Amino acid sequence: MNNQPGGSPTSPRDPLPALGRVPSGIYILTAGRGEQATGMLASWAMQAGFEPPMVTVAVRQGRYVADWLSRGESFVLNIVGQGQKHLLKHFSAGFELGEPAFEGVRIGTAELGAPTLADALGYLECQPRSHVDSGDHRVFLAEVVGGSLTADGAPMVHIRKTGAHY
Repeated sequence: MNNQPGGSPTSPRDPLPALGRVPSGIYILTAGRGEQATGMLASWAMQAGFEPPMVTVAVRQGRYVADWLSRGESFVLNIVGQGQKHLLKHFSAGFELGEPAFEGVRIGTAELGAPTLADALGYLECQPRSHVDSGDHRVFLAEVVGGSLTADGAPMVHIRKTGAHY
């Protein structure tokens, strides 16, 4: 244990409690078209450039959505607002390939064909440009090619108790 000036003892060997306090937004990533369209909860997304506008998003290795994005499939990051826990509940478990993901959820269609969530605060339509494997996730760098702010409100922010799991 080290004593920091003016503070309490800390452990330099366990960064996970501090890593969990890195805030992130809450998004529903949607991809695919027609019966193959799906949605998943995504919390590791961040703006990564201005010109052109870019974002990064992490998807767990082994998810079929990661395969789609690796092939260059466009996707939408739907911005979840505070108080929209119904969207979290609907998308948190994920969906098997071919399982209907949007039953009971109002959707639209982005210009490149991926679904948008009508009740979200807004959406960013994204085109993957590259990716890198990062342990148990694949991190995609994507260009924001469209989108809209469709409602007024504050986005939902997520802070985890530990950096060891969601």
